[in-house]
Amino acid sequence: MQRTGTTRRGALTATGALALGAVLTGCGGDGEAADGRRPTRSGARADAVRAERALREKAVRDGARLIAHYDLVAEAHPATAAGLAPLRAAVREHGKALAPPRAKGAPDEAAPPAPGPVSTDPGAAVKELAAAERRRADAHTEALLTAEPELARLLASVAAAAAAHAYLLTELGKETTS
Repeated sequence: MQRTGTTRRGALTATGALALGAVLTGCGGDGEAADGRRPTRSGARADAVRAERALREKAVRDGARLIAHYDLVAEAHPATAAGLAPLRAAVREHGKALAPPRAKGAPDEAAPPAPGPVSTDPGAAVKELAAAERRRADAHTEALLTAEPELARLLASVAAAAAAHAYLLTELGKETTS
């Protein structure tokens, strides 16, 4: 039987040489410029970080405002409190997930003002909450266009949850009215 020219030893040697070349190429420079100085953070990256922080802060503020709205409806209409509690808790968790990292020693932000008086009709009050959840879903969906990929995935999940909340609140509003 004749040999083909490629042996196991030759293949392993070639593979090892390619891997070593890749490692050496990837490890060169240690982030330094040719003159030995460290490169500065690019302006585009800094802008992206500021934009992400602004998106996160807005989402957290909107969520806190929505939680205050849930509280007002539950307080004004105690019969709805049990149905609203799990949705309110989910909105709170969304706020925690969206919150930007805080610097050590940074003060807590003040809670946003309550959205105002709620309807005296429990069904209408719950439907107002449903509309607020729809607006939140729409806002997060719109923010997807400018968000970085990781934040976009999180916003998409929260938007989907907000849309589900809107549906559930609409159904709860129908049940409460009848």
